[in-house]
Amino acid sequence: MTNAKNVGKASFWERNRLSGGYLLRKKVIEIVVSVCRFILLFGMCFLILQPILNKISVSFMTEQDLFNPIVTNIPEHFTTANYKMASDVMSYPKALMNSIIISLTIAVLQIAVCTLVGYGFARFKFPLKKLWFACVILVILIPPQTIVSSLYLHFRFFDILGIIKLITGEAINLRGSKLPYYLMSATCMGLKNGLYIYMIRQFFRNIPEDMEEAAYVDGCGMLRTFLRIMLPQSKPILSSCFLFAFVWQWTDGFYSKMFLGSTPLVSTSLARIVDSLGAYIQRISGIKTTISVAYSNCILSTGTLMIILPLIVIYLFAQRAFVESISATGIKM
Repeated sequence: MTNAKNVGKASFWERNRLSGGYLLRKKVIEIVVSVCRFILLFGMCFLILQPILNKISVSFMTEQDLFNPIVTNIPEHFTTANYKMASDVMSYPKALMNSIIISLTIAVLQIAVCTLVGYGFARFKFPLKKLWFACVILVILIPPQTIVSSLYLHFRFFDILGIIKLITGEAINLRGSKLPYYLMSATCMGLKNGLYIYMIRQFFRNIPEDMEEAAYVDGCGMLRTFLRIMLPQSKPILSSCFLFAFVWQWTDGFYSKMFLGSTPLVSTSLARIVDSLGAYIQRISGIKTTISVAYSNCILSTGTLMIILPLIVIYLFAQRAFVESISATGIKM
């Protein structure tokens, strides 16, 4: 064993001498690149994990620990009362259930309609196809805040070609209900729908058309070919888009405040947690008190962890499928 190592070592230095030092320079460069890569990856992981670890530490601290200069990361007086406080202020059980139902149904509806539209753009020819696809790109590029006034007026005085006003004498007010959001998602104007259409279109464009032609020869129609041939192959991109849709809907504040303001959700409840904290404490104690900034931030950090915890659980269960779908999508796109 020792002789083999000596021979290999001698062989390396001999080959390095014969190559004019090239092998040694190559080895040194590989080591330097590996060290730099490790430092960069460690720095990126630290930047991502450090705020989360800090929030976890703060969430278990009492108000006394927050003002103790000795306490930095490990609480001196460990407590779980902050989680109960945040849960009560946000109405967490009800908001959690509403968020699960709305995020799940909206995500399924968005992916269903975006799959049909993306497949149509990838496979069929129709008038003004490039113009309509340019509109899809505009949906991605233009922020929804620029059309907030139009959306408000459209659903505040909702009408279909003047038919509703002709029959009832006035337009319908859809503000404060879930229906406008479902209508927008069903017509591919919901949150990030343009991006899903683009991703699905790119995926279908990279599938050979010979498979569809063979299905047509075997007697399959367009719909059956789509359901039996194309959809099973599109599981990677559909799973990726579904997870994106669910997570973005879970943390969305713009559309939720506009259309679902009367429905308690985890995202909207977190946005109001600091303002609601003082009123909650006054209601249960009967005494008007001033909430310190440190304690308000502590409850805010606790509420943030309670919101991202379900997403972490989903990722743990869907990690393998999600990574595989991203890898397959990246190769084919």
